[in-house]
Amino acid sequence: MRIGLDIAADSDKRLCARIILVTGDTDCIPAMKHRRKSGIQIVLIVFPDNRPAPELLEQTDYKRKILWPLQN
Repeated sequence: MRIGLDIAADSDKRLCARIILVTGDTDCIPAMKHRRKSGIQIVLIVFPDNRPAPELLEQTDYKRKILWPLQN
C-alpha cells in the first residue's frame, strides 16, 4: 500500500516523469490509474517466469522483460 501512496503523491507533485515498477501485485492498480492524470509513465518490469495480471498490463505504458538471475 505504501508504494501506491508514493506513486500517487509523486504523481500529484510531478516529482518524476517515469516510474519503474517491479511488482505482480494488483494492489498498485488504483495508484497506476491515478498517475495518468499527471502524465507520468509507468514501466513494468517482468521476469521470464512471471506472467503479470492483465489489469497491471492495462495500466502500464511500457513492459520491460529482464532475465533474473542474470545468465552468463
